[in-house]
Amino acid sequence: MINAANILVINGSYRDDGITDQTIEIMVQSIMESGARADVVYLRDYPIGFCLNCRECTQTSGVLPGKCVQQDGMEDLISRIEQASAYIIASPTNFGSVTAIFKRFMERLVVYAYWPWDNNFPEYRKDNSLRKKAVLVSSCAAPGFLGRWLYGTHKQLKMTARIIGADVVGTLFTGRIAKDSYTSLPESVQKKAKTLAIKLI
Repeated sequence: MINAANILVINGSYRDDGITDQTIEIMVQSIMESGARADVVYLRDYPIGFCLNCRECTQTSGVLPGKCVQQDGMEDLISRIEQASAYIIASPTNFGSVTAIFKRFMERLVVYAYWPWDNNFPEYRKDNSLRKKAVLVSSCAAPGFLGRWLYGTHKQLKMTARIIGADVVGTLFTGRIAKDSYTSLPESVQKKAKTLAIKLI
């Protein structure tokens, strides 16, 4: 049912009204016009700290995320991830990868791993659960196809989707050299953004 859809948007961009923000705004508008809900999280404003690498959250088995020892906004964000029916996961490319604030968020997703100290490697809690849908959004100064091939952003966004229990159903990876400090989103990208947003409903 359309009215039951709740799309969580996780935006790792630093810039207000940059290309990533513009893309997200168009996608959210399409989602809401379709009768669904959109919950947007701007990581640049979100109160989460760095992972302490203590692995306390990874010691108890089960499909539910582990409990972090830190008392910050990540607990609420994990709850929103769990309650969402689908995701838009977004980050620009900075120095060949997702932004530092997105990477900080990624590291805190270790709560989705079961990794007791006697295991050599972690098991992802969501691998055998009901899969949700995700659309990945990114941009870089290189042409879109080159940016996706040369840099690690797409791989990191895809890994994020997998960890939280989502299958990628679409990718929007834009790219072009910026000629001024604020570039408007091309019409062709706007059209694709609207199409991908509807796929999540």
